[in-house]
Amino acid sequence: MGTEKAKKVCVVGASGKLGQYMVRHALDRGYEVVGVCRERSVPKLAAFEGRMTVVPGATNDPEVIRRAVAGCDGVLTVLVPWGVQQYSSGTAQAVLDHARPGARLVFSCGWHITRDGKDTYSRMFRAALGAAAVLGKLVRFAEIDDQVEACRRVFASDTAWTVVRGSTLKEGESEGLPVWSRHVGDPVLASNLTRRVDYALFMVEALTDDTLIREAPAIVGCRTPSALAHAGGPNDKA
Repeated sequence: MGTEKAKKVCVVGASGKLGQYMVRHALDRGYEVVGVCRERSVPKLAAFEGRMTVVPGATNDPEVIRRAVAGCDGVLTVLVPWGVQQYSSGTAQAVLDHARPGARLVFSCGWHITRDGKDTYSRMFRAALGAAAVLGKLVRFAEIDDQVEACRRVFASDTAWTVVRGSTLKEGESEGLPVWSRHVGDPVLASNLTRRVDYALFMVEALTDDTLIREAPAIVGCRTPSALAHAGGPNDKA
């Protein structure tokens, strides 16, 4: 997907913090932007009125996604494990089913997703993830296992996908494009911190970076201590 002329990009989950940053980055690059969000969240996109098209509806509704991604060269999807109704996997499947052939599909998730089982996690990380999964199900707020299922479907597809695995996120001014590794456990990722605006930047940059096709990069902020300490290293990309 080139940027010689304005291309059409869909942001699925556009009203959230990450989604709004992606909308802004995409508009700054001259893309025509279509955003999908729940109807009650449409007012959150008021700052972009007149600059983008909004398709209201649940992101796991295949008909909503079919209308939103029509004619899009790229789709940026926030995989949110809301509720206990297979929201993430339903969203991913709808995008996989309805995006045009050859479209660049970029999905967001957390470090807990592993593509090949070679990621290594600290005991504290595993304990926190387990607690979050149990609590989420108890209060019917989140279904972390469904995000795993969503990514499994993406990994198994023959589309031009990228799954961007984010570290702990914080707000703040952009520090630049994050660095990445194929596996959590790489020392370059040790700081486990990325600014949300830069996570969104990496997502948008992935639309035009063919080296990221069918990769699941785990990212970290480029100005974090671990990134600076290992700058110029192999970053486990071989």
